[in-house]
Amino acid sequence: MTQSLFKDPPHPGEVLHELYLKPLAMSPLTCARRLGVPRTRIERLVRGRTGITPDTALRLARLFNTSSNYWMNMQTIHKMGQAAKTVDVSSIKPMQYAQDQPQAL
Repeated sequence: MTQSLFKDPPHPGEVLHELYLKPLAMSPLTCARRLGVPRTRIERLVRGRTGITPDTALRLARLFNTSSNYWMNMQTIHKMGQAAKTVDVSSIKPMQYAQDQPQAL
């Protein structure tokens, strides 16, 4: 995880592997068994082939004493980072608002 967290957010599976599984010497298989999910779900997650689902987030939060929002936010931030690299919004003209109207809800 040497990449910039702001320019290239890590995949949640990389975080799971580097910050949770590795320090605990826990294999993806052991993690999957403790979570009650198929081993392939955790294997694909740590390889970056799949993302965190709400179901997985709830289970990881329980196992590692974190929150499900922690895991889901990590997934969202990663996906936004990926989208920012490929989505071109330069042709979209921002709306102009009157001075007394709010610009954000």
